[in-house]
Amino acid sequence: MVPLEKLAQITQRFEFLEAKLNAGASPAEIATLSREYSDLKPVADEILAYRRALDDLAEAEIMLADPEMKALAEDEMPLLKARIPEMESRLQIALLPKDAADARPAILEIRPGTGGDEAALFAADLLRMYQRYAEKMGWSFEVLEQQDSELGGIKDVQVHIAGEGVFAKLKFESGVHRVQRVPETEAQGRVHTSAATVAVLPEAEEVDLVIPASDIRIDTMRASGAGGQHVNTTDSAVRITHIPTGMIVVSAQKSQHRNKEIAMQVLRARLFDLERARVDNARAAERKSQVGSGDRSERIRTYNFPQGRMTDHRINLTLYSLGQIMQGDLGEVVDALVAHDQASKLAEMEG
Repeated sequence: MVPLEKLAQITQRFEFLEAKLNAGASPAEIATLSREYSDLKPVADEILAYRRALDDLAEAEIMLADPEMKALAEDEMPLLKARIPEMESRLQIALLPKDAADARPAILEIRPGTGGDEAALFAADLLRMYQRYAEKMGWSFEVLEQQDSELGGIKDVQVHIAGEGVFAKLKFESGVHRVQRVPETEAQGRVHTSAATVAVLPEAEEVDLVIPASDIRIDTMRASGAGGQHVNTTDSAVRITHIPTGMIVVSAQKSQHRNKEIAMQVLRARLFDLERARVDNARAAERKSQVGSGDRSERIRTYNFPQGRMTDHRINLTLYSLGQIMQGDLGEVVDALVAHDQASKLAEMEG
């Protein structure tokens, strides 16, 4: 049973957002309010339908006491009693905590694991598979960097994928993908096993750099010159020290005001570069934790070409449609992984 008090709170919040947007929110508020409104609308619609069904059931129970309406009520009640549990299940899923990164674009990284040239060829096959899936989903697919092997495989590739729900759909693809097939380089027709690593990372949001005044110390000083008429006789030079990092920036043009602008501009640029490096390092660490060493034993999925079979070992899903999957028909696999994740979260909440 879904707690009605919680549903009422969500509905109240949704109605507040709707009224605020209709009344004309300030430009600074519109983006934030619109995002929250869009996130809550599907949930609010589910709540409205659920409460209507509960009201209809209550009315039908009252109608049972009316001889003229009893037959109609008896027809409606089984339908309502069958629908309400389904609606409760959908509501429970809608109320699950959201992954804040789900709506973001993603960075897809693919590298060959064990298996030499065959692993590099398989990595290229995976790249084409994801590209075709992105095309079917209407997403943009931009290769940022790609290193090819001599036989037409891939040593390393990084792709930017953007569109609706990209990370939400692709985040379960991270891990080691194992392939079993006869390599093109195998003369005797023996089946070989190799692997490739896949990492799907949410795109880091653009850093909105704010430097609190308490984090900086500004000193003015006399600029050094060549002597004579070029000697600066006023304290116009500016030195800004960023206290948390110890970074110092100095500007010594003629205008003290301009010097401060220049020094702050340089300081922001340097701090922004530091933050970008931090984000890149975090991303690299996350990718390493996702894909492990790339050994065949750390597999999440196996693609068996002789039998036309794909098995996802995390959810024990086996499909005998490998040809279509390699052509980008990943919908059934992705949906099963999303459903499994939702079921796991529901079990945790109930536990």
